[in-house]
Amino acid sequence: MNFDLITSKENPLFKEIRNLQATGSKGQKARLASGQALLEGIHLVQTWVGDPALRALLTSEVGLKNVEIAQAVYEHLEICPETKVFQLDSALWDLLSDLVNAPHIAGLLDLPRSTLTTPQSVATFNGDVVILDRVQDAGNVGSILRTAAAAGFTQVIALSGCAHLWSTKVLRAGMGAHKLLDLYEGWSNQQLLSAVTAPLLAATADAEQDLYSLKKDLLHPVAWVMGSEGQGVSDDLLAQARGVSIPIDPRVESLNVSTAAAVCLFETARVRRA
Repeated sequence: MNFDLITSKENPLFKEIRNLQATGSKGQKARLASGQALLEGIHLVQTWVGDPALRALLTSEVGLKNVEIAQAVYEHLEICPETKVFQLDSALWDLLSDLVNAPHIAGLLDLPRSTLTTPQSVATFNGDVVILDRVQDAGNVGSILRTAAAAGFTQVIALSGCAHLWSTKVLRAGMGAHKLLDLYEGWSNQQLLSAVTAPLLAATADAEQDLYSLKKDLLHPVAWVMGSEGQGVSDDLLAQARGVSIPIDPRVESLNVSTAAAVCLFETARVRRA
């Protein structure tokens, strides 16, 4: 099977892909403008194999010699034959990925409707919600998304100031969790408070009420708020939420936000299972 060849870094598509990989606001603007994100690596591509949202695949001659990569490419083409496949010159992969010995496979994914939805078009959120308040580290954001999916939470709102949910590093840390979640981002505090009906529980180190005393409260839908790495949950949200602390050894100042999220979300799941 013949695939479209890309042999130069000046190729327009290659330049577009590089823009999708950019960090910070530049990358976010490029992804939102194109309505696409870049999936890097075999695991992420495999997650979306057979999904029409995976519009294009990128590999190389080296990549197609890998049994796992070749299987993913041809399996996706069998289900979605309209998918474009581009074969890059192997030398371009060092420019495409910052991973050492990165597998020669990537994909262009259409962003889901929820990501491109404006807050004004969402009436209310029913059920559980995870709220990220200015969580800026991409690894933390991706880990929280992965934890949310694993704990059975499907709705996530990222307020303005968070790392972009569809950046390459967040996708990598999320390990495919994005496909299981309805993701909303770029919201203000006021837009959040207008849309979320469940009571807000803010994870904060100095709250008087601790997580393990909630129990009955966790049997009903809740909105867990996880704050930024340095400043925690904003004062505006704390004023509208119930603060909840995680009991830890007093010799330890605090937990990483992704760890705190895992404790809170799985305690919620444990209470409901019990």
